[in-house]
Amino acid sequence: MLLVIDVGNTNITLGVFEDEELAGTFRMTTRQSRTSDEYGILICSMLEYQEIRKEQIHDVIVSSVVPDIMYSLSSGIIKYFHKKPIHIGAGTKTGIRINTANPKEIGADRIVDAVAGYELYGGPVLVIDFGTATTYDLILKDGSFVAGITAPGIETSAKSLWQEAAKLPKFTIEKPESILAKETISSMQAGLVYGNIGQTEYIIRKVKEETGYDNLKVIATGGLGKIIAQETDMIDIYDNKLTLKGLRIIYKKQKE
Repeated sequence: MLLVIDVGNTNITLGVFEDEELAGTFRMTTRQSRTSDEYGILICSMLEYQEIRKEQIHDVIVSSVVPDIMYSLSSGIIKYFHKKPIHIGAGTKTGIRINTANPKEIGADRIVDAVAGYELYGGPVLVIDFGTATTYDLILKDGSFVAGITAPGIETSAKSLWQEAAKLPKFTIEKPESILAKETISSMQAGLVYGNIGQTEYIIRKVKEETGYDNLKVIATGGLGKIIAQETDMIDIYDNKLTLKGLRIIYKKQKE
């Protein structure tokens, strides 16, 4: 079995693949200091809950945008699984080419999503990840990563409202029944959700307009992306396991 780990700014998402089948997924918070033992024991416990023994894990691959935790996480994997994890970085075989002004600026998570979007759905494709930031990445038919757009994430925007405005309360991120809100909570929900729907549709239209790709596939991922994807017909596919699938694809390319 293959253990894939995506370390994001907010959460660490883990998946276990048996060949191409995703046998289980887990999540833990990123913004917490942990020792290598804590990482090792926590991951082992999560696997055991799904009736997966650590001895069944034959390899580990990690994508991370949080360098500060990588020493402890990698040490925990080595200590408890006796495997040296593969890290997504310079020199990693991905099957796509980063044709931007500074390829090293492109985060590992965006590369993994781009690989999954291109390999699973073909190009040209626009991959949208609704995470801590909302990212839009364009990959052409020949596998070239040529452009990226970055906007504040849905939850990031929500937190800025209730943390920076003293009289605005914390609220659940969901679409209200109507955009014509009559009280504070629904007005914040309306502005956030309908605003992000509008942003998403506008950016997709502009990308199609400037590239001329009317046949552009649009693939969305990320936990809160489902709220947006189900409210617009401009997103073709919502795949909340896209990043984990991308890690498996990249792992396979390393072995080939």
